[in-house]
Amino acid sequence: MRLMIAEDSALLREGLVHLLADEGHEVAAAVGDADALLAAVAAGPPDVAVVDVRMPPRHTDEGLWAALRLRAEHPRVGVLVLSQYVEPRYAAELLTADTRGLGYLLKDRVARVEEFLSALERVNEGETVFDPEVVRRMLTRSRHADELGLLTDREQAVLALMAQGHTNTAIAGRLFVSTSAVEKYTNAVFDKLRLPRDSGTNRRVLAVLRFLGS
Repeated sequence: MRLMIAEDSALLREGLVHLLADEGHEVAAAVGDADALLAAVAAGPPDVAVVDVRMPPRHTDEGLWAALRLRAEHPRVGVLVLSQYVEPRYAAELLTADTRGLGYLLKDRVARVEEFLSALERVNEGETVFDPEVVRRMLTRSRHADELGLLTDREQAVLALMAQGHTNTAIAGRLFVSTSAVEKYTNAVFDKLRLPRDSGTNRRVLAVLRFLGS
């Protein structure tokens, strides 16, 4: 199998190179950032690209952005995302697109080398390999997104300002409405998100957590 690796940790990158070479695979390129991966693939596409999520320069979602680019520009190249993180936005895009020859594994859940090598083989054969934890988090995200979709534009604006730490009075000032109007919007948010009314919970905190989790 002809492979390319994009991993910003030099130690892990070299470890993968040696592991794959020992298994008889050809590692055509081993790079530390997304741009270098895209350039290497353009020069000679591999069978499968192994891509980390967070790489230079911002260390946020560069790897998943590159994975989406590869899927669009080189559909015959298999992509195995190997990361410590589930990045919700782009991971959801990967899940909802054509998933043939696509994998997403969490590093700390790959217990054995054999699992990793098997995932590579399956991706190369056009199969889909997603860590169950990745799927679980995406489904949770989708449920929360559906619930937030029930909110009106003004209710979403109030919730966004709540997430920034503003009080009802401050929110009223920013939206040029009365405090009682903000309280009405806030209660509507709590009800639409089906947050519990019992005295042991802080509905404001729960609403913010739901917003951030979406």
